[in-house]
Amino acid sequence: MSRRVVVQSEDFDLADEYRRLRELDAAIGAVVTFCGLVRDCQQQARIDSLTLQHYPGMTEASLNEVVLAAEQRWPLHGVSVIHRVGALLPSDQIVFVGVASSHRAAAFQAADFLMDYLKTHALLWKSVESDGQRSWVETKDSDQRALQRWTQSSTPP
Repeated sequence: MSRRVVVQSEDFDLADEYRRLRELDAAIGAVVTFCGLVRDCQQQARIDSLTLQHYPGMTEASLNEVVLAAEQRWPLHGVSVIHRVGALLPSDQIVFVGVASSHRAAAFQAADFLMDYLKTHALLWKSVESDGQRSWVETKDSDQRALQRWTQSSTPP
């Protein structure tokens, strides 16, 4: 099982990340990837920039815990999580989640699980700048509800 967890300010290359996962093992039958982008609006307000802050070491440890939980729930060959920090602009790539497994169901479910946990539990703090005003981004109720489906059962759906 290959695990890659990175927190960085630099952008990442989707093709490189996919290739790395695909080439891990000949038994891989599915690679599921997700790339999140910075939106240009939040609750009908235009976003000029998004800034992500973190505690080096603690953030990576929390992301590794989430990846470990996915590895324990599904038969995976590889997982890659990259989260950017610093100042980002609309349309910038912010997060990459890639999962390699022998079967598509496990890959899709693990990727979905990882994103639900990243949206609610990652040790990252986000603020947006809009029209010269800066405000903190709170976790949405919809993200908390999405997470509940994973906490209601100890086995994959």
